[in-house]
Amino acid sequence: MHLIVTEKNITARKIAQILLKKVKEKKVDGVSVYEDGDTAVIGLSGHIVNIDFPAEYNNWQNVSPRELIWAKAETRYTQKKIVSALKKLARDASRVTIATDFDREGELIGVEAYNIIKDANPSVKFDRARYSAITKPEIEHAFANTVPLDFNLAAAGEARQKIDLVWGAALTRFISLTCGRLGNSFLSVGRVQTPLLALIVDREKDIRSFVPTPYWELYATFSDGEEFTAGHAGNRFAEKAKAEAILARLGKIGKVVEFKKEPRPEYPPIPFSTTEFIRAAAGIGFSAANAMRIAENLYVNGWISYPRTDNTVYPSSLNLKEVVSQFIGGEFDKYAQKLLEQGEFKPTRGKKETTDHPPIYPVANASKSDLKADEWRIYELVVSRFFATLAPPAEWEVRSACIDVDGEKFKAGGSLLVAPGWRLYYPYGMPKEEMLPELKAGEELKVKDVRIDEKLTKPPVRYGQGKLVKMMEDLGLGTKSTRHEAIQKLYARNYVHGNPPVPTNTAFAVVGALEKYADPITKPDMTSRLEADMDDIAEGKIKEEDVVKESQGMLETIFDKLDKNQNEIRSVLYDGLREDKLIGKCPNCGKDLLVRKSKKGGRFIGCDGYPDCSFILPLPRAGTVVVTDKVCDKHGLARIKIVNGGSKPWDLGCPQCNYEEWQKKNAEDKVTPINKASEPARKPARKAKAASGKAGKHEGAPVIKN
Repeated sequence: MHLIVTEKNITARKIAQILLKKVKEKKVDGVSVYEDGDTAVIGLSGHIVNIDFPAEYNNWQNVSPRELIWAKAETRYTQKKIVSALKKLARDASRVTIATDFDREGELIGVEAYNIIKDANPSVKFDRARYSAITKPEIEHAFANTVPLDFNLAAAGEARQKIDLVWGAALTRFISLTCGRLGNSFLSVGRVQTPLLALIVDREKDIRSFVPTPYWELYATFSDGEEFTAGHAGNRFAEKAKAEAILARLGKIGKVVEFKKEPRPEYPPIPFSTTEFIRAAAGIGFSAANAMRIAENLYVNGWISYPRTDNTVYPSSLNLKEVVSQFIGGEFDKYAQKLLEQGEFKPTRGKKETTDHPPIYPVANASKSDLKADEWRIYELVVSRFFATLAPPAEWEVRSACIDVDGEKFKAGGSLLVAPGWRLYYPYGMPKEEMLPELKAGEELKVKDVRIDEKLTKPPVRYGQGKLVKMMEDLGLGTKSTRHEAIQKLYARNYVHGNPPVPTNTAFAVVGALEKYADPITKPDMTSRLEADMDDIAEGKIKEEDVVKESQGMLETIFDKLDKNQNEIRSVLYDGLREDKLIGKCPNCGKDLLVRKSKKGGRFIGCDGYPDCSFILPLPRAGTVVVTDKVCDKHGLARIKIVNGGSKPWDLGCPQCNYEEWQKKNAEDKVTPINKASEPARKPARKAKAASGKAGKHEGAPVIKN
């Protein structure tokens, strides 16, 4: 029997439909297997084998974090039914083709299956099918040109697993134990996520420390039949009096000193690598994780090529005209027709060229009815980008003028899109056209109006997810396959909220403590070095065990600093964690209001002056409370959000306003509230039900009295 092993069940089904004539589905130990004659196709569920520490290392109180550095991890089956099915199928197999995704992670998943099958049938022969799109031509070509498994590539993936396990487990355990955050509220630290978090926190520090400076700009509105505005050539004035002095002596006539009109090409963008794709998707409102999730769905369903790639150069083997031609008669018909009229294509090229996968491009012609709304938006983005990379430059007419008014120079500019070129296909981020009329040197213009605008310098902007992915690539943090996951993990650990991501006080505390007492954890140097080492493993230059041992040595030096400064780290963390619970001042006694937990595990907002002060406010049962930096004008309390996993955060707002609204609705409905010890409000419906909940008692204290 010829056994084909893919990475997922959906891939197995599609490959079976392409390669087999009459596909029959059967179950082996509850796992779907697709058969025809002497060929069977089975899909895995990603990794079916995981590595973890032996059970005796799971006790956080008895095993110190440092002991984990050199602890030997063991492999465990995570999908026992699939493992059992593989073993049964292996007995009758004479040939096995591994057809998992072709990258470091996919190769490791394939080797995991290889080891299970080899153990059950040592005599079976193996080969490897590599493909970049799940289309009939691509799959048939891959299976007609199989290659050996790349054990070096798999070893690089395994090295990452081992290194991330050790670093994540040891550092997370140290930080969590140091500040007493155990159970589900543990503090996560990681080889990639912590330098990433430091980037976000350091940027936020710059924003918060920024002091705006006032400045003034001088503008004049001219008319020669058409009105336009020009700014003073001095750009901005640090002193208002200087701008006012100039304005006071300006007359009513301006003279054109110079007028230029010239063409300017705008060159098309480079093909989509994973990083470039995530940046573009962020520009239309997709988070990095959501963009990749949708792209992977489009890939496995045969609409786009493999979305995990560093390549920005189309391979010569890719028939670009053939790809464009498939869109004739579909949603993109007129664009495909227009492109094909060009004749020969000269696609753009980026700086990175690899041989594993091409840049992301569309492999099949979909219509809106084939896809969900979000899927269509991503698919449309991929198609548009592909078309744009084959199109000619856009042509702009750029105009500039310099006008003299009583010895003071004013400058104006404008631009007009003359020939859309690639902009016809890719409208995203389209610059706004600005009109400037045709002028002549020496021409006199009427000064219709002059004005002074007072402005303030602006702080740095927060990093969006697309920008963060690009920075991670430049710094060597993570890989094309893991960067979006690292960002998503920061949200999951409640280190950041919002988009662009805003760090919580807990994030400030963790990064602040580590930057001060164990700086290497927060910098990309060690991580980027290990990433480079893993690339060398894949190329067969160094051994997996050597890199793992090197990383353990790095971690030892970090723990020398951590152990030495544990008390100081604890102090910094406690301060930051308290800040993340601080809601504001108690209206009754003026002491701090904090997010607290009851003896029964519920949570509420309680006064730090308890038991002398019993003021409390209820909180919803589920979700993580995120205290924002926005303050209620009426009550002076921080507005809060409730975050539930990957769903959209619920903006609860001011907890006092929320409670008062609940009281008002109860009064209107003649509902008597039930008082139960620290039972928080259930998540209400928006607006009308916003405060419907139960006010709890504070460890036996009386209910709130307003």
